[in-house]
Amino acid sequence: MNEEYIKKILKEVKEGTISEDEGFRLLKELPYKDMGFANIDNHRQIRTGFPEVVYCEGKTPEQIRDIFYELARHGSVMGTRADERDYEAVSRVLPDAVYHREARIIEYGARTVRNSLVAVVSAGTADIPVAQEAAVTAEILGSRVDRIFDVGVAGLHRLLDKIDRITPADVVIVAAGMEGALASVVGGLVSAPVIAVPTSVGYGSNFQGLSALLSMLNSCANGVAVVNIDNGFGAGYMASVITKKSL
Repeated sequence: MNEEYIKKILKEVKEGTISEDEGFRLLKELPYKDMGFANIDNHRQIRTGFPEVVYCEGKTPEQIRDIFYELARHGSVMGTRADERDYEAVSRVLPDAVYHREARIIEYGARTVRNSLVAVVSAGTADIPVAQEAAVTAEILGSRVDRIFDVGVAGLHRLLDKIDRITPADVVIVAAGMEGALASVVGGLVSAPVIAVPTSVGYGSNFQGLSALLSMLNSCANGVAVVNIDNGFGAGYMASVITKKSL
C-alpha cells in the first residue's frame, strides 16, 4: 500500500464511486492485514519507500501464494529464498510472476526505475548465486546493475581488467567466500561505498562463511561495510537505500 493507493481510495469516496463503508473497509487494513498465519505490513512502503519483502524459506508454498496475492493487491511484490514449488504456487494466482532461478527470487509487478548504477562483483563462480540475489534485488528496487563475476584475488589481473566497469558505480557489492579478501582489494580501488557479502563457499576452516565474515569485518580498506553470510538480498537492498538517498 502506497500514498497513491490511499489517495485513490479517498478520491473515490469523495466522488461517490465507492461508499464510505467500503472506503473504511479498505483503509482499516492499515497498518497491517491479519491473515491468521501472517500479519501483512501494508504500511511499510509508506514508511520506508519499499514494500514488504517475503522471506519464503520456512513457509509453505500455500502460505507464500496467499501472502503474494494479498500484497499484489497494492503493488509490486518480491520474495527471496524461493524454490520452484513456491513459484509454481504463486504463478497459479499471479500468472505474470517471474522466477529468477539462480537468485531464488520471485518477482511480481512493475519495477521502480532510478538513474543509479550498482556493480555486483563475485570472487568466484561458486559465489554467483549470492551475487545474483544481490543483483536481482537491486534491479527490482530500481538500480541498473553491472555484473562482474569470477574476478577473485587468486588471479588479480582479472579484477584489474574489469576495474573500468567497477569504478563508475554508485555502490559496489562484493560477494566472496574462502578468505573474503576481494572486498578489501576493491575497497582500496574505488571511491564508492563497498558492501561486502561473505559467502559460505570454502573448505572446512571456512566455517560456512565465518572466516570470510571476520576477514571482511577486519578490512583495512575504508568505506567497506559488511552484511550477513550469504545475505545477497541485504546487500542489494542496502545498495538501493544508499542510491535512493543520494539522488
